Amino acid sequence: MTVTEALLIFLLIILIGFIIYYYFRGSSGKLEITRPMESRLDEYLDRRFDSMIDEWSLLRKPQAQEFRDEKLADLSRDEKRMASLTEFERQFGEQMANLEERLETLEKQVIR
Repeated sequence: MTVTEALLIFLLIILIGFIIYYYFRGSSGKLEITRPMESRLDEYLDRRFDSMIDEWSLLRKPQAQEFRDEKLADLSRDEKRMASLTEFERQFGEQMANLEERLETLEKQVIR
């Protein structure tokens, strides 16, 4: 048996051990291979939401209102900027479609 064969067998044993470990870990813990991704994602989002609730419960209402007041101008400015960017994107798409039509017309004229 060569060194390469020994390394391949060793890697195969490690891979099988890894798969078996995570399979049994999933059946005894919260991680399961057979569970759909959506349920794992839902659990994560639920835990994240609970942690956000706990975090916000530590703030007093005046602090939260002060934060909103400080950030409201930034948020409205960002919303206006996004609206202008989406309008620019729409106009740009229309112009590109118009230019493509003109280019096709010119190509047809050149071919004739």
